[in-house]
Amino acid sequence: MPDTDVVLTLQQLEKSLRRAGAVSQRLIVESVERSLPATLGYNSPNKLLVEVLRVSASDASARVSAARNLGTWHTLSGESLPATLPETAAAQRDGAIGPEHARAVAKIMRKIPHAVSNSDIATAESILAECARGGTPEDVENAGHRLLAHLDPDGNLGDDRDRSRRRGVSLGRQDSGLMSKISGELDPTARALLDPILAKWARPGMNNPDDPQSPRGDAEDPSIDREALVAAAARDTRTAAQRNHDALSAIFRVMLESGILGRHRGLPVTAIVTMTLEQLEKAAGGVATTATGGLLPVDDALKLAEHAHPVLVLFDHNGRPLHLGRRRRVASADQRLALIAAEGGCTRAGCAAPASLCAVHHVQEWHKGGHTDIDSLTLACDACHAQVHDGPAGWTTTSAPSGAAYAGRTEWIPPPHIDPDRKPRINHRHHAGEMIAHARRKARGRARAGDGVP
Repeated sequence: MPDTDVVLTLQQLEKSLRRAGAVSQRLIVESVERSLPATLGYNSPNKLLVEVLRVSASDASARVSAARNLGTWHTLSGESLPATLPETAAAQRDGAIGPEHARAVAKIMRKIPHAVSNSDIATAESILAECARGGTPEDVENAGHRLLAHLDPDGNLGDDRDRSRRRGVSLGRQDSGLMSKISGELDPTARALLDPILAKWARPGMNNPDDPQSPRGDAEDPSIDREALVAAAARDTRTAAQRNHDALSAIFRVMLESGILGRHRGLPVTAIVTMTLEQLEKAAGGVATTATGGLLPVDDALKLAEHAHPVLVLFDHNGRPLHLGRRRRVASADQRLALIAAEGGCTRAGCAAPASLCAVHHVQEWHKGGHTDIDSLTLACDACHAQVHDGPAGWTTTSAPSGAAYAGRTEWIPPPHIDPDRKPRINHRHHAGEMIAHARRKARGRARAGDGVP
């Protein structure tokens, strides 16, 4: 192909992909309006896309958000409703803009103050869509910033509804160093409540984890030794941000230890940490796991456990808890703790929900003769638990037989629309060692095949 044809083909392909995105949005709208997610046992269209298309949760969320903004929805009588971003939707149907352009437009439109008139909002969307047709997503953002400045030159059009819309705090995933990023915006009330707390708990010298002599708790507590606080403050080399962090950590600990948060799924609201006997004996090395799906260095876990109530659970060679049963339908607190230690989270294949978001599920339903014994129980998050039923879209659960690679583990059998062969699935998401071992076996198998070894 000549060089010009290569470029032309790239452009034609991009246009086709962009128009395909509009078709995808139309299908998402169709599935929601037909109530397909609920019919197939999913609590949201996002879950349907993740399961059926095997896309990431973030990708599914982006697709559903795009369908809300750009799709043509209908009333109960079948009448078409205008798209939230009509000019942007038309541009994508024409293949002139892609998903990133549309997200850039939506991002700017969310920032327009509520006090701006509807006609000005429609004009702004039209301007941004036109900019997207002839520029990059970055061009749209730059134009959007100028547009916002024009619509709100004094910066005083924001009201309580704008602040309410912007409020939020997000926790990022743990990175390779087990650190988690926190970001967000506090509304004026939350800020007013937080400031005096940090003024006392984040005071220099207070709640310093690197200083054993640092006073703990509230700096205004009458029991605090004033001289010890002054001395600790003189030794304190933390930044203000680090003091705020340590203050919040101390507040979290006090809240959990106080018991004011009550119970969650039958257990006191507290930090539940699981580690092996070898880790406990060595008092270092590796990471412990929490019921919320987090990871914690073992030495940090041991420090956290200094004032904790330890629970010993024994497992067989397949990693399953030894017998722990009862005659009642509802699992006991001890059984839940054993399942948290053994399974780490929801057992449906592919689900990453931590144990703190799971219910105890009878592998064989209680009303069908199932027993509330530890070897007959498993963990399932609420969304996955709801998918276990006798309908055509229902999943079923069973235990892997003796002699199987993962004997005793919960197997989830998918409905025919997911897998016509209904092959049982086991979740390895909460067992990193199993995933690593599986990857190594595949790598060795490929190496032997490359060497001609049968």
